[in-house]
Amino acid sequence: MRFSVLASGSSGNAIYVENEEHSFLVDAGLSGRKMEELFASVDRSMKNLSGILVTHEHSDHIKGLGILARKYKVPIYANAKTWMAMEHLVGNIPLEQRFHFDMESVKTFGSLDIQSFAVSHDAADPMFYVFHENGRKLVLITDTGYVSDRMKGYIKGADSFVFESNHDVGMLQMGRYPWSVKRRILSDVGHVSNEDAAVAMSEVVEEKPTRIYLSHLSKDNNMKDLARMSVTQTLESCGIVTGEYLNLFDTDANKATELVTV
Repeated sequence: MRFSVLASGSSGNAIYVENEEHSFLVDAGLSGRKMEELFASVDRSMKNLSGILVTHEHSDHIKGLGILARKYKVPIYANAKTWMAMEHLVGNIPLEQRFHFDMESVKTFGSLDIQSFAVSHDAADPMFYVFHENGRKLVLITDTGYVSDRMKGYIKGADSFVFESNHDVGMLQMGRYPWSVKRRILSDVGHVSNEDAAVAMSEVVEEKPTRIYLSHLSKDNNMKDLARMSVTQTLESCGIVTGEYLNLFDTDANKATELVTV
């Protein structure tokens, strides 16, 4: 199983996951043209996709979904409430390309099991995914105001995580956003901060080689170096030293990460 974080941030999100038989895109939050450029940068084509998995209906996750669905005739998977919420946002998608992926269920594609789980975000029915193959586990978890014990049960012990580290609380509080937006981001249905993400990481990481990709960083309220430093320091305060069995990696809003094996 291999994956690349094609893009991650407030302006658009997309993650590519493949094994020897199947390939999936999780979210398509950038323009169709930009999505094609990102695929080309990791030497892949959307012509070969087995499906697109949707997490929720916010524009930074579905901006390019409709045009890509129609151009490449690819199956689209989302839960019922998300389908209803994004109906007017993605345009016409033929019925034969529409598939339901229920909350907290598993779909199997050959040797690849994909498990959905609920997160806490201000969308219709937001959910993210865990990919399992041959004892290896890849977790995708962003767009959540907090990480509950139930979520931790789904994601614990992964070999690789794409984990939200959205904002620095001080930068957000002192920044230019109106208070209503700040309150939304800081709420239980907003986004997790660097420190809160790290505390959650400390409770789900096991003592084995593990990669964590810090993702969905706010353009205005975070920086890569700050996120990495804050997460590192918080993990150390929880007794986990990065660079031993756990390694942190950056993601980018416009550039794909290297395609790596889980």
